[in-house]
Amino acid sequence: MKSEPHQLLNGPLACGTGADPDQQETSEWLDALEAVARVSGVDRVTFLLQRLAEHANHLGVSPAAHPYSLYQNTIAVEDQPAFPGNLAMEERITSIIRWNALAMVAKANKAYGELGGHIASYASAAEIFEVGFNHFFRADNEAGKGDLVYFQPHSAPGVYARAYLEGRLDASQLERYRQEVDGGGLCSYPHPWLMPEFWQFPTGSMGIGPISAIYQARFLRYLEHRGMAQTHTRRVWGVFGDGEMDEPESVAALSLAAREGLDNLTFVINCNLQRLDGPVRGNGQIIQELESLFTGAGWNVVKVVWGSDWDALFARDRHHVLLRRFAATVDGQYQTLGANDGAYNRAHFFDLDPELQALVSHMTPEEIDGLRRGGHDFRKLHAAFATATAHAGRPTVILAKTKKGYGMGQAGESRNTAHQQKKLDVEALKAFRDRFALPLDDEQVAGMTFYRPAEDSAELRYLRERREALGGYMPRRATHAEPLAVPALASYAQFALTPDARENSTTTALVRVFTNLLKDRELGPRIVPIVADEARTFGMASLFRQVGIYSPQGQLYEPEDAGSMLYYKESKDGQLLEEGITEAGAIASWTAAATSYSVNGVAMLPFYIYYSMFGFQRVGDLIWAAADQRARGFLIGATAGRTTLSGEGLQHQDGTSHVMAATVPNCRAYDPAFAGEMAVIVDHGARRMLEQQYDEFYYLTVTNENYVHEAIEPHEHEDIVRGMRRYGVRGEGEPAVRLLGSGAILREVIAAAELLANDWGIAAEIWSVTSFSELAREARELERERLYGAGAQHESHVARCLPGATPVVAASDYVRAYAQLISSYVQAPYTALGTDGFGRSDTRVALRRYFEVDRWHIALAALAAVDAAKHAEALARYEIAADGVAPWNR
Repeated sequence: MKSEPHQLLNGPLACGTGADPDQQETSEWLDALEAVARVSGVDRVTFLLQRLAEHANHLGVSPAAHPYSLYQNTIAVEDQPAFPGNLAMEERITSIIRWNALAMVAKANKAYGELGGHIASYASAAEIFEVGFNHFFRADNEAGKGDLVYFQPHSAPGVYARAYLEGRLDASQLERYRQEVDGGGLCSYPHPWLMPEFWQFPTGSMGIGPISAIYQARFLRYLEHRGMAQTHTRRVWGVFGDGEMDEPESVAALSLAAREGLDNLTFVINCNLQRLDGPVRGNGQIIQELESLFTGAGWNVVKVVWGSDWDALFARDRHHVLLRRFAATVDGQYQTLGANDGAYNRAHFFDLDPELQALVSHMTPEEIDGLRRGGHDFRKLHAAFATATAHAGRPTVILAKTKKGYGMGQAGESRNTAHQQKKLDVEALKAFRDRFALPLDDEQVAGMTFYRPAEDSAELRYLRERREALGGYMPRRATHAEPLAVPALASYAQFALTPDARENSTTTALVRVFTNLLKDRELGPRIVPIVADEARTFGMASLFRQVGIYSPQGQLYEPEDAGSMLYYKESKDGQLLEEGITEAGAIASWTAAATSYSVNGVAMLPFYIYYSMFGFQRVGDLIWAAADQRARGFLIGATAGRTTLSGEGLQHQDGTSHVMAATVPNCRAYDPAFAGEMAVIVDHGARRMLEQQYDEFYYLTVTNENYVHEAIEPHEHEDIVRGMRRYGVRGEGEPAVRLLGSGAILREVIAAAELLANDWGIAAEIWSVTSFSELAREARELERERLYGAGAQHESHVARCLPGATPVVAASDYVRAYAQLISSYVQAPYTALGTDGFGRSDTRVALRRYFEVDRWHIALAALAAVDAAKHAEALARYEIAADGVAPWNR
């Protein structure tokens, strides 16, 4: 619709703070602007407005322009392309899918009221999805990889219902919605772990979909610019809810998408104006707010507010009273109008203004009730999708106004209770059937029978033809890529296996390992180093020069340090992803790389290095989603532990990440003490993920503490991977105690063993524990076999390493719960030491004494287990206060 702006300026839409003091002058200015538009076009008008704004600034005038447009469709009727499909057929197919989605949820909850599920979200988004499925979402096929779609999680029932019509799911599977334990059921939301050949991306935790989609679109460009894959024809689509956009992750990367010109990305925001409990912006307008947000971030915004039924009204509304009233109506009131019928809407909207009243005087209440919102109109949606795919240079967001629970009538349409609606009575089901003209008799309705037209029906033929034209069915997930060989361990990590006498940190060694891997002809190009603005902190500055920092624009400036060896080098084909200060963005980028084997058919090996405290604790939800998505790669928790990062204090020191990592089923977490241990783990993980294609990822903690590392023998490699290796014995005779050390604290354990031998004449056996969680994982599985009669096939590594009744003392730089993971699998007395409590700043020596994990406290714990008299003597000798307050209570 072409509006006449000068006729709007005397009403609620006017800019400024008061009435127009000179309407004649204003009218002349606006008439002149309209004349320019008619003669020279929109581009000329835009140019003049920009120049006027610049000149106004020079004059000291800074007008506050509206950050959003009028509450109307972006695409005018005359600019709207013809709808290319069979409109009646698509509406009919959508009605069938709507019914099956509703029946699936309602049927499950009639049988099992505890299962839950959602009806109203898909009811509002059905037309959005069907326009995509029928005309835009391209699937993988023999010709190449297709589009990527992040589905609104609460709309999963609609995706299942469509797959049922396509013959990809059968009725028995729909009958088992949210009943997965015995196999064959359908998961609640998109979960690739549970349905690995169906769902591609997990979006069930609201907010992670938008940021993941942005970094996925960016990774497609990364692969293209580096010559790894042809991705320029592929598009990333994200269908999300308006309430979901309040999540910080949802908006965290909007500016990156615009800054890098990701015109291969389209968001469709389902603006049904309602979150879980009520209106998203009851006292405001979420569509206008989102337009302001996305416009400010640099996106192309397309609004689909009103359906085609409104076009005739807009054409007759010469004074734009509709736009005035729309602008003055808040979302809470729109929901009230949406929840009521045409008679109510006439009385409480149109009758409030004589001109509005006249506009609809010829319409019956039923016709007023039939005025649809734009998100339920195939023509309007198709025009918006087409505009988005044609737009170049910027990402596009489509803001589509819908009704939550559309079609559910009094049972849920636009009602605050719609999100919780999981059951409908028979009369409501019949009303739904009648509204969408479904060929179901009363008995079928009452039984919530799934409906699928005959195999040779016009509906199924049309549905198949549309998907065949777009490459095939989706969602569909590829499960693997071609295996990628890992070079021999000695070829890139011999320095770690047989180290010299120089001191260095495990962080430095880790960086050297994958820097050497970067040089490998086959594997090197597939490695993706990722940092969140800490490359120099972790000793990775050499990569600036070696592989370059990825930037789609290249480097448009001369860096300040251009004359140095390690200058800041940005490049269009750069390999390093330097994400800036955004752990959420960096982990989303890592996930895109770690799932490239499935998404792109190109296996990559990402290493994301970060402060360990800012991983599982800060972005654990995104890590969990990566696990669901079957990611393969390395997460490196650097400056790890609670006492190695000595000066940073409470917020930076990590004592918990390994406990959280242990809760992720396909995360293999390790805390190596020596560079050789770390190298063996990296080699093992790379082979598991790239050669054997296991759907698992690895978390390694490394520190910035410098010390001399020790050689690793070939026969120790298997024990390192399994979780612990025998380091040796200090003292003479049979060991009276076993000391277990993890990561940075292993050296304190070694020193404690020497104290026991030299000061007390007690021999101690030392074990380097690379992973308490891996030890516990294996022991737990074997214990289950014994408990349920399957019989353990072999002895656990813990049991084999720690047999008998010899007391055990285990210490790590993490909370005691980490070392306690294996306590129930050890028959001997077991004491765990750890760094419970808040971190704080001091030297490493002072911190370890404070947290009671230094050599003296470890020795004291060992003496308490083997000789009470010597323990009492040690308290005085080592000046340890027996009545001290525990660190976690200070």
